[in-house]
Amino acid sequence: MAPAKLRPIPPVPGPAPAGVRPGEGARGADIADWRPEDETFWAREGKRVANRNLWISIPSLLCGFAVWLMWGIITVQMANAGFPFTPDQLFSIAAISGLSGATLRIPASFFIRICGGRNTVWLTTALLMIPALGTGIALQDKNTPLWVFQLMALLSGIGGGNFACSMANISTFFPKRLQGTALGLNAGLGNFGVTTSQILIPAVMTIGLFGAIGGDAIPLAKDSATLIGKIAAGTPTFVQNAGFVWLLLLVPLAVVGWFGLNNLKTVSPNIGSNGAAMGRILLMYGIALLVSGAGLYLYLPSGSGLLAGNGMWIVLPLVIFGTLFALKMVATGEMKANLDKQFGIFRNKHTWSMTALYVVTFGSFIGFSMALPLSITVIFGNTHVFDPATSAWVHAKNPNAPSALMYAWIGPFVGALIRPVGGWISDKLGGSIVTQVISVVLVGVSAVTGYVMHLAYQSATPESYFLAFMLLFIVLFAASGIGNGSTFRTVGFVFDQDQRGPVLGWTSAVAAYGSFIAPVVIGGQIKAGTPENAMYGFAVFYAACLVLNWWFYLRRNAYIRNP
Repeated sequence: MAPAKLRPIPPVPGPAPAGVRPGEGARGADIADWRPEDETFWAREGKRVANRNLWISIPSLLCGFAVWLMWGIITVQMANAGFPFTPDQLFSIAAISGLSGATLRIPASFFIRICGGRNTVWLTTALLMIPALGTGIALQDKNTPLWVFQLMALLSGIGGGNFACSMANISTFFPKRLQGTALGLNAGLGNFGVTTSQILIPAVMTIGLFGAIGGDAIPLAKDSATLIGKIAAGTPTFVQNAGFVWLLLLVPLAVVGWFGLNNLKTVSPNIGSNGAAMGRILLMYGIALLVSGAGLYLYLPSGSGLLAGNGMWIVLPLVIFGTLFALKMVATGEMKANLDKQFGIFRNKHTWSMTALYVVTFGSFIGFSMALPLSITVIFGNTHVFDPATSAWVHAKNPNAPSALMYAWIGPFVGALIRPVGGWISDKLGGSIVTQVISVVLVGVSAVTGYVMHLAYQSATPESYFLAFMLLFIVLFAASGIGNGSTFRTVGFVFDQDQRGPVLGWTSAVAAYGSFIAPVVIGGQIKAGTPENAMYGFAVFYAACLVLNWWFYLRRNAYIRNP
């Protein structure tokens, strides 16, 4: 069935692109004439088309976030269900999906120009069915080997990659004056995928949602919980529903996306056939997955053991620049020309400054979202008593432990909810001044959070510090959520339309490595007995970026003063 055609627009003032008659633009899946800065065009036709693409993009992005970050909750329930993996191995599963999702954002940031918005958003959403189905099957059996979960986590990174192309796509539909609001809505409501997974997964695990085809229940080895209360050990649980449930959303979204989304020919003039465009997406995502897998093989003790889990700062640049190099090597013809043009963003110093600032905001949000559930489980799930005879801390099960499955969703929920507000405020005040304020907040609150973690991890009653811990993390999530909107607004202010999309994609790709860094750093410091050092280190980084933001955008002779 062919996509339903939009009604043709009447003639509007303003020049149309060469070869396009005024009034012929917004027809069918491919739109030849798109002028969002033309107020008459926008009022008559542009706003309706842009909003339709936005409201299809939002739930697609929500599912992307949910599938990407579902491992933060799944690994907690795997531990509760008695899967035979150590805390280090469970942290590594979450970190793998973080690394993969961040790396896939690198090619995804270029998809819209060379593959078209409709083709890109539809295919990358449909691809999420693979890790969703595979994860559900793997979770049906506690004897499934570790490498299977690592592979599913790697493929779950498709959901993380989708953010870059989704944001780049939406940025092309809206006029400059509405960039902060539109991108804030897309990212903010899309970010609810984190909260959705943290609330929905524990709930669907309690029922045989898919009957016989969903597999048998697995009795809990430890107490667990949902949003509304605890679940006793021994209760049958359908852990596999954590993967299967997303198919209920992804299948209808694939149908709606195919018939409701548009390619903008003014943005993507040479995409060729739909099949060829989708082939380029599969090729570039495949390259990024292979490079990610190679980096993880070097890094993980279960791989080559070459870096034995101690070379995070070696692996990250190898994966980033290895992906860029591989993409350049395979690109030919029109694809190579487009990539060469878009690689021009790396010659702009503002690309690098905005990358660092976006790590502060989105990197914090996504990293804390990934690491918080297991951090709650390990820090507050055990009592911590110092044994003077052995000069070592003794950790034992805490009977009064708070459940990560009851509380971990609150911070990401607040961060996602407030994100559009950050975009709206930044449209009014200027993105850089808002970024400066939230950076100050992040510095102070991170340091205090580290101190509270220190107290809890050296306490026989760590639960007495849990309220302060959660309140502080809620502030961190709120500040990072507002900052997400403010950095988007700054990108829209600093860069022109040709570079805006690729820059949004690139900065979001690097920032997404927070989902790899935070579990590794926090998990490593917990293992060393000094979880506070992770938060102190983050505070130092935030302080450095506060100075960077002032130097580039707020001082009297700033490169681009904003405001």
